[in-house]
Amino acid sequence: MARAPKDSPADSEGSGRLAQMRAVWGLTRKSDPRLPVIVLGAALVALALFVVIGIVVGHPIYFVILGLLAAVLTGTTIFGRRATTSMYAQVEGQPGAAASVLQTMRGEWRVTPAVAFNRNMDLVHRVVGRPGVVLVGEGNSPTQLRQLITDQKRRVARVAPDTPIFDFVVGDAEGQVPLRRLQRAMVKLPRNLSRKDIGAVEGRMRALGGTNVPLPKGPMPKSAKIPRGKMR
Repeated sequence: MARAPKDSPADSEGSGRLAQMRAVWGLTRKSDPRLPVIVLGAALVALALFVVIGIVVGHPIYFVILGLLAAVLTGTTIFGRRATTSMYAQVEGQPGAAASVLQTMRGEWRVTPAVAFNRNMDLVHRVVGRPGVVLVGEGNSPTQLRQLITDQKRRVARVAPDTPIFDFVVGDAEGQVPLRRLQRAMVKLPRNLSRKDIGAVEGRMRALGGTNVPLPKGPMPKSAKIPRGKMR
């Protein structure tokens, strides 16, 4: 009896992505009940526009095909933006929210959450990337948080004296970076290190230790990277 063919890696990957998309859709719809109406409505408007253009110019079939592509692109873009907004809304204000956002970033970013903390759950996360070392603080005590960051800067400077060090404090007060803009602020930093340098600096950071406190896993899943249209 012939064996049933196993799913190819491409099929498995496609199924995984589809499952992730469904999970993101479900999570987003819970906090954004109008999601189906907005996404489908925008897609239908895009399709209708191309159909009208096709009729006017005398090539309806060609423009219907283009309209379908435009409808899919419009729908997924709007879905991605609303999904990202929903994810930020769910995770914002929770301990470790900034770490959740940092860990979803694409590219050469090596994130070590909670390298410093205090009893008020003020947290400092360390990121090694092309800019150098970035310290990201979050919490409710600005003065104590700033002291934690200063202490970490000294420790980093001891083991990597020639590496640029940047810092952000996540929040909505003056001089702070809102959580929803944290990734944008990170990618705007200058690129000072090569990919080879990143590995070397990360190796030096291991001498300082890693995560010092277990963080609860917030509702910012890795699948939040799937929809396109994320703010950059």
